[in-house]
Amino acid sequence: MPSWKCKNCGYTLESDAPPNECPSCREKCEFLDNTCYTPDCKIEGVDPRIK
Repeated sequence: MPSWKCKNCGYTLESDAPPNECPSCREKCEFLDNTCYTPDCKIEGVDPRIK
């Protein structure tokens, strides 16, 4: 399942699609897909290079 990170507050969640409103900061934020797609970050499941 994809992992999404709020560009405003950094909240992360696993969902098929990003929400319209961040559950943490309650704002309409842009969400970045920080799902791991390379073998070097497969253990954590998220890409640490996306901040």
